[in-house]
Amino acid sequence: MSHDSFSRHTRIPAPCIIDDGTIIDKQDMQRVLTDLNRVRYIHTHDGRMTSEGEGCILEVLADPHRATMVANHALYLNVYSFDYLQLSKTEEGSRFDLIQDDRQLRLIPLTNPLQDQAERGINAAELEAMVAEVLSASLDVQIDDEENFSL
Repeated sequence: MSHDSFSRHTRIPAPCIIDDGTIIDKQDMQRVLTDLNRVRYIHTHDGRMTSEGEGCILEVLADPHRATMVANHALYLNVYSFDYLQLSKTEEGSRFDLIQDDRQLRLIPLTNPLQDQAERGINAAELEAMVAEVLSASLDVQIDDEENFSL
């Protein structure tokens, strides 16, 4: 038996997390948090709530040199600020707990990704108007260039 066939048979499958579970991979944490938009957040330290509020997640990054920041109803989340993400489902919906030692940042979504996608979509009439505007501007530039060459 070759080394390749042995490793092929002993390979462990990638995790599969559905509604409940612990996510430790930074890239997976970033992927799942990127879909969040408006959230209610609760920050606890040593089991005591230190702050809470509502805000919009404006950025989710993975950079060991940058901070997680919550200010002015805006959340900038760095997955390197946390050891893991605990995903759980409650009667009210999903809950995302970012854990680092004795610190926890709980995120409770206030929006639904299905509704967000529908609202973000551009309808055909808007797209057609934008394309027409770009083509018109391009034609104007070409006409101006031709007039400048004929002088």
